[in-house]
Amino acid sequence: MNKKSRISRILKNRILILDGATGTELQKKGMPAGACPEMWALENPDGMSEIHQAYGDAGSDIIYSCTFGGNRLKLNQYRVDDIRETNRKLAALARKAAGGKTLVAGDIGPTGRFVEPFGDLPFEEAVRIYQEQIRGLIDGGVDLLVIETMMDIQEARAALIAAKELSDLFTAVTMTFEPNGRTLNGTPPLAALITLQSLGADAVGCNCSTGPDTMNTFIAAMKPYATVPLVAKPNAGLPRMVEGTTLFDMNSGDFAEQTVRIADSGANLIGGCCGTTPDHIRALKKALAGHSPIAPVRKALSAVSSAGKAKIFGSDDPLVIVGERINPTGKKDLQQELLAGKLSLVRRMAKDQEKAGADLLDVNIGVPHLDEQTTIKNIVHLLPTATELPLVIDSSNIDTIEKALRHYPGRALINSISGEPDKLERLLPLAAKYGAMFILLPLTGKELPETAEKRIAIIRHIFKQAEAFGFTKEDIVVDGLVMTVASDPAAPVETLRTIEWCTRTFRCRTIVGLSNVSFGMPERRWINAAFLAMAQRLGLTMAIANPAIAELMAVKRSGDVLLGHDPQAAAYIAHFSGQGQGAGTAQPAEKATPLERLAQVILEGNGEDILGVVRENLDQGVSPTRLVNEIMIPAINRVGELFEQKRYFLPQLIASAEAMKKAMTCLEPLLDEGDGAKAKGLVLIATVKGDIHDIGKNIVALLLRNQGFQVIDLGKDVAAEAIVSAMERHNPHVVALSALMTTTMVNMKEVIDLARAKGEKSPFLVGGAVVTAAFAESIGAHYAKDGVEAAKVVGKLVTNQSNHREKDTC
Repeated sequence: MNKKSRISRILKNRILILDGATGTELQKKGMPAGACPEMWALENPDGMSEIHQAYGDAGSDIIYSCTFGGNRLKLNQYRVDDIRETNRKLAALARKAAGGKTLVAGDIGPTGRFVEPFGDLPFEEAVRIYQEQIRGLIDGGVDLLVIETMMDIQEARAALIAAKELSDLFTAVTMTFEPNGRTLNGTPPLAALITLQSLGADAVGCNCSTGPDTMNTFIAAMKPYATVPLVAKPNAGLPRMVEGTTLFDMNSGDFAEQTVRIADSGANLIGGCCGTTPDHIRALKKALAGHSPIAPVRKALSAVSSAGKAKIFGSDDPLVIVGERINPTGKKDLQQELLAGKLSLVRRMAKDQEKAGADLLDVNIGVPHLDEQTTIKNIVHLLPTATELPLVIDSSNIDTIEKALRHYPGRALINSISGEPDKLERLLPLAAKYGAMFILLPLTGKELPETAEKRIAIIRHIFKQAEAFGFTKEDIVVDGLVMTVASDPAAPVETLRTIEWCTRTFRCRTIVGLSNVSFGMPERRWINAAFLAMAQRLGLTMAIANPAIAELMAVKRSGDVLLGHDPQAAAYIAHFSGQGQGAGTAQPAEKATPLERLAQVILEGNGEDILGVVRENLDQGVSPTRLVNEIMIPAINRVGELFEQKRYFLPQLIASAEAMKKAMTCLEPLLDEGDGAKAKGLVLIATVKGDIHDIGKNIVALLLRNQGFQVIDLGKDVAAEAIVSAMERHNPHVVALSALMTTTMVNMKEVIDLARAKGEKSPFLVGGAVVTAAFAESIGAHYAKDGVEAAKVVGKLVTNQSNHREKDTC
């Protein structure tokens, strides 16, 4: 029996206990704040072994190797070059400490950079970085792999793909969700679950960021849809500073009492994260004695996902509309844009279809002489920042489909897989590798099967081939194969018979390309609408259609009500009473004025078009000052409001901020020449000593610059003396400090104490994943929970500082 089978068998019989925090335990053993945990562990193997053994003695079934930061991007900052060997040694150290009594998980954490499309780290580079680390962990003899504390679903995918391409070890992936129920990048638990379990994770869950009570809600949301065991590693409450030491407010008894509820909600592997100790794990082990595991309730799930949304295809759910507009057939403007490497029209079509009521977006880029692989990669990188709708990858080019599946930060639907031997041979393994659903097209060659019976035979054949790759009926959507009534009056009936058989006999989901039925006929919309109503009655799941056609959508919504798929007619009433018209108030692009377009491209994060719109306004005589003060700053403030309302998330916030930055770079020389625009105030910003994470700091700096503040960024891992020295040189209005880890947040107090001892009076603003308002208050600092709030707090502090400085001058 291999290692994966052994772990899977154990999970069927009992809950597995994981270990607790490592960093704070290392500090108790003498590791200085800000030291590299991996290197300190190798230099002090006895201390590290004692921690591993303490967790084993407390009842952990699985201990994690001290390799959370064992990737190249993090270790290189400590001048560690032999990444594979470092991970091998640390894994071997954990195995030796385990002594065969506990399993050892190779621990894999984030790189500290967002992966494209949400950041600047190329996806394939991220895969290579993780493969380098994983090779070392495998060399060291780990029993399983754990990818943890992931804020970016694309980085989690990169690490999981790296693991699956190297080994068949049991691999668990845990995301870090904020208290609002989303990752920092805006991914909710259900979307993360669908993406990761489909991609091949053997267990999925969450760790860090929250305590047991909040984490329980995430596990409860996942469990009904999980096909794999669930993992939970909550923090021991919230951190606070006591006599220079970071402590968490939940003792071992309270932690165990609350964490047991997570088991009751269905978690199968449970441990602790920040602030937990062997005592917490010992209490948890005792509290879970006698608890039987709750197995996954599903073997498969018919669902797709994007980075921001999950879409489940239930048998009693409303008809799903797949927006058909992103298809260059018959659209010369789209063809020309794609050939020119531009995607503005793709962005607009996506947003327009989402507003019109589409549930999914079909993406087809079939243009002669187009570099399809580059284009599809760019599109699947663009759309997650423009829309939450999951994608349908529509191509006859298998290489294009593979590129899209590899880079898409969700679970996609392939359009389509037919019965030709070469298509089956190449596409079924691809769909299986990346966990995609697929549309089953009942064709085996150039001849069209005219009757339902012929189509049914092909459906059975293709599905039998798919079963060999692990697909179930939950993973497929059968195309009813719509032909035009103009050339064959009997064709629509055969399509309807195929849909009915799929629904009532074969019991699978179905889809049609709706507009085909009316091709060649006058007033096509009425034929399309009537055919849709008939197909809905027979169980149709999805229709590829244009959601902007009002008659079609009205029939769809009415059908949902009459078939009992819209409880209390809630969606119908909301739409026709005007409540469902969407929150956007933007003018259509062709009707908007240049000033309105400038605001809109910032709201959309459209960096591709913003310079052209800025120049258009300048050519019409609008002053740079008016553009900035009356249009751009209000627009970016609106983005901040949408972020606070949880209607925008970090990808949209960053995209809008980057678009604003482009425009400001263009306008700044003109502002300087025209009226000597002056910065609102000076902000000094840094990540504190020992902390090599700077994602949050960089976002805050970007937002502050967009608001007109001058920002001096000292970088990451900055010593207290260097920060205070910079304060003495620059006399900033505000100093902003960032820390991601509990082991480094204590250095914030060191900076503030040193500054005050030297007579520096500038106020401090602190933030970061582990920082709380209470912690900030305890060290004499102001607090902001995110970049948007940071900009507001800085604005108030700068105003206060300016007033004080004016009084001092008088």
